[in-house]
Amino acid sequence: MIEITRRHFFRDCGYGLGKAALASLLVGSARGADAPRAPEPLAPKEPHFPGKAKAVIHLFMTGAPSQLDLFDYKPALAKLEGKPLPPEVIKGQRYAFIRPDAAVLGPQFKFAKHGKCGAELSEMLPHLAKTVDDVCFLKAVHTDQFNHAPAQIFFNTGFSQPGRPSIGSWAVYALGCATKELPAFVVMSTGGGISGGAANWSSGFLPTIYTGTRFRNQGDPILNVSSPAGVDAALQKDTLDLVAEMNKKRLGAVGDPEIATRTAAYEMAGRLQTAAPELTDLRKEPKKILDLYGADPDKPSFARACLLARRMVERGVRFITIYHEGWDAHSDVVGNLRGNCKATDQASAALVADLKRKGLLDSTLVVWGGEFGRTPMVESNPVLGRSLGRDHHPQAFTIWMAGGGTKPGVTLGKTDELGFHPAEGGVHVHDVQATILNQLGFDHEKLTYRHAGRDFRLTDVFGHVIKDAIA
Repeated sequence: MIEITRRHFFRDCGYGLGKAALASLLVGSARGADAPRAPEPLAPKEPHFPGKAKAVIHLFMTGAPSQLDLFDYKPALAKLEGKPLPPEVIKGQRYAFIRPDAAVLGPQFKFAKHGKCGAELSEMLPHLAKTVDDVCFLKAVHTDQFNHAPAQIFFNTGFSQPGRPSIGSWAVYALGCATKELPAFVVMSTGGGISGGAANWSSGFLPTIYTGTRFRNQGDPILNVSSPAGVDAALQKDTLDLVAEMNKKRLGAVGDPEIATRTAAYEMAGRLQTAAPELTDLRKEPKKILDLYGADPDKPSFARACLLARRMVERGVRFITIYHEGWDAHSDVVGNLRGNCKATDQASAALVADLKRKGLLDSTLVVWGGEFGRTPMVESNPVLGRSLGRDHHPQAFTIWMAGGGTKPGVTLGKTDELGFHPAEGGVHVHDVQATILNQLGFDHEKLTYRHAGRDFRLTDVFGHVIKDAIA
């Protein structure tokens, strides 16, 4: 017995509801929900205006690096070490693991000025120190969230709970992809886990074709990208052709856009079998480039991921996020920073230098930072075995950008003498999101998608482009 539905009724009446539904779900371009959209969801699309950046590499330092020990030198904290902060500074503040009246912990490393711009950095960042004239530092960023998972999701999606599209998904939805051989949005991880999980790169209520593709550190970069034993190229082609034909018929019958997503995924999987191994084979890179990054081509590392990111940009990948987990220094902030800076500083600076050498920095926006900062106060808890650490601090932290039309060699914003609150030039996470979209060529207020009866955007009803950061 064949089940008759309303969709069949409209189809058999010649109305073509299946096609209408698919078209309506694929309509709503980067210019707004009412503008026409190419039927191919990953086809290259025009932005609102010519964008300086064609691709984004987001180096997400999950766990939150200590800005006070890396970027934001505060001599006043050294003078107050061991004493509580003034009550008027900490009034009404909330913390995850310490009391607001905890004792001050001063800067743990030496600082010096570098480059023509005179950017002041910790001794833990010797490689970035050589690249500061290509970097724009934002030293008074603040966020609404003070725990890891909500803050990570908030930075990526503009909302603190799972379910909204990530910024990489918005970028691909708006711009499409410049390659058919690789995913448009790639995610890599080089640490011990990501608190926010897959919600950080989810497409949310956008079609799932815009979800980030997770690359693995070992074995096949993508699960099941290699054919199983006994399946040759001819058999695989025949199988994929048959599946595509069946999906095409089903799509025409019910108009479910997820069927189109599955079809595109199968096609992409076939192309990836050639493209992914070639991409991830770093042994063809010159030794001087491997040494520049500090990368071993056969060992997973942040350095290897950064070099892969540059190779992806060369091949047309639109958005790449590299998560490096492990910066959550509730104890031993010195040891934490030594280890994480050793793992990331050289490769982060090398990525900027290498993109510049390749002529790609002007069109590639690099963003470095965590979900929030660390407190000026010390965290010491004998019960939990913690000492000489720092707690979560959403009120003010530092991120940096390079390339993609951002202004090089500048430091924007500053915090008060205790590094607690923005004193001038404060920017919100929504402002950072708006600026990233701006560099890609989009007005963040007009990049929308209609869902559940209203138009949604990455920045919700907030955000301003950080104009002083734009060249």
